[in-house]
Amino acid sequence: MVERTASIERKTNETEISVTVNLDSSTTPNASQVIEISTGIGFLDHMYTALAKHSGISLTMKCKGDLWIDDHHTAEDSAIALGAAFKQALGEVRGIQRYGTGFAPLDEALSRAVIDICSRPFCRTDLQLKREKIGDLSTEMIPHIFYSFAVAWGVTLHVDVLHGENDHHRSESAFKALALAIRQAITRTGSNDVPSTKGVL
Repeated sequence: MVERTASIERKTNETEISVTVNLDSSTTPNASQVIEISTGIGFLDHMYTALAKHSGISLTMKCKGDLWIDDHHTAEDSAIALGAAFKQALGEVRGIQRYGTGFAPLDEALSRAVIDICSRPFCRTDLQLKREKIGDLSTEMIPHIFYSFAVAWGVTLHVDVLHGENDHHRSESAFKALALAIRQAITRTGSNDVPSTKGVL
């Protein structure tokens, strides 16, 4: 089967971003997973790396943003570019599971993510974060990253931290849960059907 890949370039007055994804690097024989992330925000790199690793995709992302202002534009625009890359790589919603659910623990924290690749963008999060920042990433940006990613891809996404005490653990388990949900949802079924009673998504 043809590998599902995409490369996105996004340039604004605030950020300059390039993203390349391969959704099938973990399932293609003799292929190796490649993850190279550089956003200028260390904790954001860590979260995107976890997302790529546990969803089984290859991801290269380079982002140069106006971090002398704050982290908002880099976090938001990188998530938009990533969602657009997923949408382009997947193409028509046909022959995939469509739905995915992931639970991921990290020590005392446990998160759940549920995704529907349905062309109906929506995002709800409940992360219970308490700190103002984790490293150089504002915690208020983390739910916004999920929102921007979901809207750009055109998916319905729910991410909840079920419990936890440490905000690093809460955040990372949320990204890992999303990764597992994505991995399930994009799995090929072997058919060519549109996974909807409507016949189109």
